[in-house]
Amino acid sequence: MPEHDHPALALMGLGPMGEPMARRLLKGYGELTVWNRTASKAEALAGLGARVATSPFEAAAGIVLTVLPDLSHVEALLPGEEGLIAGWTAKGIARPILVVHGTVSPGAVAAFGERMLREHGVRVLDAPVSGGTVGAENGTLSIMVGGDEDTFSSVTPAFGFMGSTIRHMGSGGSGALAKACNQIVVAGTVTAVSEAMLLARGGGLDPSVMLELLRGGLADSEVLRQKGHRWIDGDFTGGGSAQNQLKDLNFVLGAARTALLELPLSTVIRDLFEDMVARGDGALDHTGILRTLAQRTSAAL
Repeated sequence: MPEHDHPALALMGLGPMGEPMARRLLKGYGELTVWNRTASKAEALAGLGARVATSPFEAAAGIVLTVLPDLSHVEALLPGEEGLIAGWTAKGIARPILVVHGTVSPGAVAAFGERMLREHGVRVLDAPVSGGTVGAENGTLSIMVGGDEDTFSSVTPAFGFMGSTIRHMGSGGSGALAKACNQIVVAGTVTAVSEAMLLARGGGLDPSVMLELLRGGLADSEVLRQKGHRWIDGDFTGGGSAQNQLKDLNFVLGAARTALLELPLSTVIRDLFEDMVARGDGALDHTGILRTLAQRTSAAL
């Protein structure tokens, strides 16, 4: 295990993003405590040297990273005898840092951070990530951070093992707002490529050649590099779910309302993903919006 003098670190939530992020930290940061609601997911990491906590209480450390779908999941870790707050208190950890890596509401996480500092002395950073599971595995995530700048500096060494573009965006909630902006582009790109592929198929073009042309020109993107095969093979299992994409787009439109802005493209795309989820495809990768677009016109895939 690498020698280190960093604060004790824990990572909670070993899903498609959290598990590879934990692997990166085990390689570079040093000692790491991990926790997951389904304990079996931690077994492979235990084999790599991670300490496996059986409760949030046990996972309480000077820095706790959470990689969970929404803020409610983070809040659920805090109360009770087996919760994080009790763990921090029992271990005498003053002013711990709690990092929210999930994509959450900018306004809600800003209010959460203020409340946690006022009531418990816990310093919260909203630090959503972008780059997909490939970025998590390679340690090349983009990490956008909101919160106190000194607190950000304390966690930067850990972030450095997980991401290659790490930026402090401002006060609490500004990392989440940056992620909302990012998600406009991601959801827009996924939907635009799906429409392009639907039109190509409808006109008798070879989708594989179409993808090659997109990849070779101005339309190329990380979305195409990581997910281009999905439009060809029609496999929409796994990946970033349409349900989460819809959640993100609702955060986008909520932030737009707060800023008194109209975002017509985001509104249309949100409605399309609402349709996709309503049709029962919410668990599919967001590229499965192709299916929804095809169903709306009874087009054959």
